[in-house]
Amino acid sequence: MDKTLLRNFLELRYDELEEKNLEVKRQRVERVDPGTIEEDRRRYLTDEKRLKAVTVCFTDLEGRFHMLDYDKKYLLKNTDSLTFDGSSIRGFSVISESDLKIRIDWPAFYWLPSDIFGPGKVIVFGEVQDQDGTPYPADFRSRLYKLTDELFRNEGQRFYTATEIEGFLFKGTDAERAYFDTGKFEFISTGGYFHSLPQDPLRLFMDVSAEAQRCLGLSNEKDHPEVAPSQFEMNFEYSDVLITADQIQLYKLICRQVARSMGMTASFLPKPVAGINGNGMHANMSLSKGGKNLFHDKDGEAGLSKMGWQFVDRILNNAPDICLVMNSSVNAYRRLDPNFEAPNQIKASATNRAAMIRVPLGNERSARIELRSVGPDANPYLLFYTLLRTGSEGPLPDPADMEGKRPRTRFLPDNIHDAIRLFKSSQLIAKILGEDCQGKYVELKQMQADRCPKELGTLVKRGEVIFHHEVTNQHLWRLF
Repeated sequence: MDKTLLRNFLELRYDELEEKNLEVKRQRVERVDPGTIEEDRRRYLTDEKRLKAVTVCFTDLEGRFHMLDYDKKYLLKNTDSLTFDGSSIRGFSVISESDLKIRIDWPAFYWLPSDIFGPGKVIVFGEVQDQDGTPYPADFRSRLYKLTDELFRNEGQRFYTATEIEGFLFKGTDAERAYFDTGKFEFISTGGYFHSLPQDPLRLFMDVSAEAQRCLGLSNEKDHPEVAPSQFEMNFEYSDVLITADQIQLYKLICRQVARSMGMTASFLPKPVAGINGNGMHANMSLSKGGKNLFHDKDGEAGLSKMGWQFVDRILNNAPDICLVMNSSVNAYRRLDPNFEAPNQIKASATNRAAMIRVPLGNERSARIELRSVGPDANPYLLFYTLLRTGSEGPLPDPADMEGKRPRTRFLPDNIHDAIRLFKSSQLIAKILGEDCQGKYVELKQMQADRCPKELGTLVKRGEVIFHHEVTNQHLWRLF
């Protein structure tokens, strides 16, 4: 007997998925009462008999995306007691205090395309809690949620963001894990910027991925091949920061899943191949209040308000301290080369794309700043939490230090060892992240740094690939 006849799992058309997921986004943007949304979601899960499981996801300190599938009936009965072994997650709890809890964030709920994720499933984001039910300090999704919720309630402000995430498409599945044996990546296409034929593998991959992103409500704006061979970029709309950060995780998940289904690998290593452009994640940011863009001033320098320029100045002044958050892997420092459009000079410019921060031409609606020195492997929640705190609270440069002096050119660290040292000794980082998270993050990054030569040289080393935090090869890690 055909087993498919025994199953009747939920499978929705892409247009239905997009409609449902855009409604979810609207509710989040309009800050509909979470209790009302939870009630609606519970009723839906109870009534929809074709659903078999709910995928609950969370992000660890380094930015890895973790997913647990719960039987729908079990989840509905046990939402207050969903636990997992935190000691198995690098940067979370120790073995002696291993149990952690997950609280479901019901507004962050998505219907999934069944041809990519399988039928009968939905996905919802979770927040990690300690054993006593308090938010877990190393879960920066919950900390970003709390920070932006307080900003809205106390100041009426919203933090809007969008990212431009680049990736590579390589031949073969698990190409990053196989790098231990092969020592190389093979391009799927050599077309270059904006160039791909309608039916070539890179274009087909982008078409399928973009369709899936649209049906998840990411509201895509454009997608195209990038400068380097086999490189792609797909952009989605500006939104509230927590929505953007969630979408970054979904974007990379979709790309990896689609590539695997096509016998290829989507890689977000910052610089997997030497001698060509690497992958970046340009971060666009602005603050608004009551629908007014607080970064816009038509009479301000480059159309940016005083508040906007202070936000820029604080990030630039403290760039060395926060560099490890923006560039969180050994491989990321290979990318920071202005010859390949990845700025390492700590400066801002209205026109120069080689500057760390660019102020794009904008109007009252679109005025923003663009931070260009971020790798695509950064933890998006930790990144935006750090940028918002730094841009709002970080110390400004002392005007007295610059009086009568020519401004000197400052550079970001050119290797992870120096970035770790600056991060570890930073009073700002201790203040905004807490000494415990500061120490945990340093320990994780030092483990990776110790597995790679300090001098990067001109060739990509095996260690910076196979011990990268997004390359989940548990066997190789345990050899040390």
